[in-house]
This record gives sequence, C-alpha cells and structure tokens, in this order.
Amino acid sequence: MCLTGVDYFSTLGYQPGIAALAAGVLSPLATLVLVALTLLGALPVYRRVAGESPHGGGSIAMLASFLPNWWGKLLVLVLLGFAATDFTITMTLSAADGAAHIVENPLVPDALHGHNLAITLVLLALLAAVFLRGFSEAIGIAVVLVGVFLSLNVVVAVTGIVQVLEHRHLVTDWTHALTAQHGNPFLMVAVALLVFPKLALGLSGFETGVAVMPQIKGSASDTEEHPRGRIVGARKLLTTAALIMSGFLIVTSFITTILIPEAAFEPGGPANGRALAYLAHEHLGTVFGTIYDISTIAILWFAGASAMAGLLNLVPRYLPRFGMAPEWARQIRPLTLVFAAIAFLITWYFDADVDSQGAAYATGVLVLITSAAVAVTLSAARAGERHKVFGFGLVSVIFVYTTIDNIIEKPEGVHLAVLFVLAIVLVSFVSRFRRAFELRAIEVRFDDAAGRFIDELAARGEVRVVTHQIGERLPREYAEKEADQRRESHLPADEPILFLEVTVKDPSEFSTDLLVTAVEVERYRILSVEAAAVPNSIAAILLAIRDRTGRPPHVYFEWSEGSPLANLARFWFVGEGEVAPVTREVLRRAVPRRSQRPHVHVDS
Repeated sequence: MCLTGVDYFSTLGYQPGIAALAAGVLSPLATLVLVALTLLGALPVYRRVAGESPHGGGSIAMLASFLPNWWGKLLVLVLLGFAATDFTITMTLSAADGAAHIVENPLVPDALHGHNLAITLVLLALLAAVFLRGFSEAIGIAVVLVGVFLSLNVVVAVTGIVQVLEHRHLVTDWTHALTAQHGNPFLMVAVALLVFPKLALGLSGFETGVAVMPQIKGSASDTEEHPRGRIVGARKLLTTAALIMSGFLIVTSFITTILIPEAAFEPGGPANGRALAYLAHEHLGTVFGTIYDISTIAILWFAGASAMAGLLNLVPRYLPRFGMAPEWARQIRPLTLVFAAIAFLITWYFDADVDSQGAAYATGVLVLITSAAVAVTLSAARAGERHKVFGFGLVSVIFVYTTIDNIIEKPEGVHLAVLFVLAIVLVSFVSRFRRAFELRAIEVRFDDAAGRFIDELAARGEVRVVTHQIGERLPREYAEKEADQRRESHLPADEPILFLEVTVKDPSEFSTDLLVTAVEVERYRILSVEAAAVPNSIAAILLAIRDRTGRPPHVYFEWSEGSPLANLARFWFVGEGEVAPVTREVLRRAVPRRSQRPHVHVDS
C-alpha cells in the first residue's frame, strides 16, 4: 500500500491548492464530488479489476481479452503508451515538484535558486539508483516515507481544525461567500461537477495498485489460476488507500479554503502548489514547517517509485511475450536504466516545469481509469450482471466525459501521449520483425501416441516428416501428398513417413507452448499441433524430434505459390506464407553447426 501510496498520497502536496484554484470557495464541495467518485466509482472498478486480473495485468489485460488476435495486441500497445505517459510523467513531474519545493524553502541557499532542472535530474538519478539496488529496498523506503508524511499531515489537519473551531467567523464568512457567488445549493453542485475534471489528479494510484499485485503475499491455498488470498489483499490495499486519501482530501480542502486567503493560491502566491505546507509554516512554526517541507519533497521524489514499479511490471508482462521487445527487457536493471534515460529526456525537454507536464499526467491517469471502467462494464455484461452493467456503465460515462473535457482544455497532454503510443508501436513492431526468425516455442511436448510414432520410425532408420496443410483429413488427400513427395523427392516406397500439420490459432502471439498430438487417418500417421506461426513451430518440432531420437530428422516441403513479398507479409502477420525457406532460416539461426540441423528438402 505504501509503494502505491507514494504516488496516491503525495498528491496531498498540491491537490488542495489545485482544488482552491479550480473551484474557489466551492473547493470543499468539489472535493466531495471527487471523493464520491473515488469511493463509489474508481474503487469498485478496481476491486473488480483486482479479482479478474490478479497477475498484475490490470485493466489493460482485461480489455485485451475482449479483442482477439492483432486487434487485442494493438489495443494493448496503445494503452501501454498511455500507461507509459502516466507512469513516466509521474516520475518527472513529482521530481520536478520536489525540486520546486526545495528551491522555495526559505532556509535553502540562494545558490540553488534557478537550478530546478539540475536538482530534478539528481532526484531522478537517486530514484533509479534505489531500483538498481533491488525492489525490496524501494518498498522499505516507501513505508518510511508514507508513514512520516501521513503522520505530519495528521498534525497539520488537526491543527487546521482547531484553528477553524477557534475562528468560527471564518466559516460564516465562507458560507456567505458561497451564497453570494453561487446562489442556491443546486447551482453549487452543478458548478462543482463542472470543475471536477480539473481535480482528477487526485485519482492517481489505482492502476499502480493492481499493477503491483504480484508483490502481494497471498494465502497458502492460493494457486496460479486462483490466487484468492492475493485478490483479497489487493482489495484491502485499494480500499484502505482510498479511505485514507478520501479522509485527508475532505479535511484538507476544508481547512485550506477556510484558513488561507484566496489570493495566496494564485500563481506566485505563498500557498500556490503548497497549501498544506503554507499552513504548517503559518500555524506550527518554521521548524515544523521545514520538517513538513522535507517530508513532502521526499515523498514527491519517491512518488516515481510506484510509477517505476508499474512500468517494471507492465513492460515485461506484455512486450517480450509478444516478441515486441528484446529478451533483456524482462530484466529489472536494464529496464530501470532505459526508463531513467527517458525520464531524463522528458525532464530536459520540459525544463523541469511542473505546470507544463500536468496535462500529460492527467491525460494518462484518466485514460487508464476510463479503460478500467469500460473493461469492468464489459466484464459485467459478459457475466449477465445487469445491475452492475448499469452502475459500471454510468461510471464509464463520467470518466469518458472527464477525459474528453481534460483533452479539450489541455490538448498538449494527449499530444505527448500520442508520441508515447507511436514510439511504443514503432519500436514494438520493429523488434517483432527482427525476432521473427526465432524458434518462438517455449516448450515442445509430444503426447504418448505422437511419441510412439516418432520412436517407431527412429527404430527403423531415418525419421522423415512431410509437411501438409490441413484439409478435410480424407485418405485421398494424404495419398496424393505422399505420392507427390515420393516422386519429387525420390523417397523409396518402403520408407515410412509422418505427416506434420500446423494450425495457426493466434498469429499475434509470439512464444507458445507446443503440444504435438497424434492423428491416424486409415494407414496414414499425422502429427498435429496448434501454434502461432507455421515455420517456426515446424523448426521447433524438428529439433525436439532430433533431441528425442538422437539424430536430425528429414523434412519435406513444397514451394508456396504467390509473391514472395506477399508471403513474407503473411508470415509476419498471419503466421503462414513461404514456409520452406523460413523454416530453414529459423533452423540455421537456432543451430549454428550444419551437421546438427534437421535436413530440409523442397520439391519443385
């Protein structure tokens, strides 16, 4: 919870000020709208996400399951682009905000003023160093930072409440201002709903909460398919974090609105972006205020930890499995260096300016929450839960409205997100093409009958495999194929053969487990398998036969008809195409020594 909370709870550093600027005297009411949507909308949505995606895939995995094949993979890439926007900007914006708090503190030497960029880069480098040491160290630091920060905020909140009780005329002044500016309660609620999108940053942290689910310890009865204990733990995490944050948001928005002059929230004002720090200095003295500043700076710096944890979970979960990233992308340390370099570039591009990064941050947060709401709505519809479809559908509509409103008001956010999406899609497909000639089989297994077929041929001599495109599986099909191959490849009539048929199930997958099963059609023996790509699977099966029998088998192909370029495109996207030369190329790359490779024969 603390690792997620460094992102979620750290928004207390600026959320009350944002609410005051956006809603003015309506800030407490607008915050109540935010809390209501948090507890009645976002929390139920992500509790369901935790139950249906307990392995850290989050709403992205849920949405992808509704779209098969390449459409699902493309959706994943697009959502990963927005997730990368959210998580990366969380790192850069929080570090930049931490740097701003450093240079604005009255005790900081003047020599540091104007060096926000350098300070931000140092904070990002320290964050990367923590993750290079290990994940457990990051969690330990998060627990300390969140505990201290929340404790200090309790002191500020209690002090603020005491000040409000001692100066009750301020509450009277506030209620008079409400009535004077907005008339009746219905108009107040309407205005609060309209300004809600500007407060949406207070919803950050939910997607990270489900992304770190693999780190949650489950119960002894958990299985990989049904980790019930982990799901219960994740739901407790989300609920506890949401309740804590909601309580703080309600109290802090009220005391800051009552106790801080409206002009102090304006840009350049002493409470701009640091409303609670202003109260800490004003009512608890410079020493406590400085301690509060240090705690705020630390948690804003480390808010990037939850974002880094989300990225380190999401990227290895999808891209390498899709063949859309190098294998080293599964390792934490290389990925940490890559993400740190990207964060450095973004910080340099924005010159460590907090305001200019806010739109991109809000866009990423809102798109992910909207995708989660849509995913659980579709899930409820699939399960026939009509009441939940209505509830989740209403939440989805609210978040769609909020996202569109944010994009219209601050289009620069979606511009940056689109750059992330295009970069991920481009890099992913380039990587996929470069890795297209890998074996792409996680494991090859033969059922008992298939193993017996292979062993019997090996006992008689060479294992000869004839590739065949599956049809109606009539005896005459295999008779014609056998006759053609014996004639074209000069196979003796007394040499037994095995047919091999590969059915492409989902060509968008990259690496799959192969289960080779036996089929008999009269006297013809057939090895059958479902796979993502025909040539790569044939190569993997041939090598498995070699390892089983101790000698390289022979495989026989026919040339494919049609344009070579069209066949190559079919191989990349459909898993078929020019099978013979691709199979040979896969074998050549997988087995450097020619004598150990299966023998490939192609007739004219």
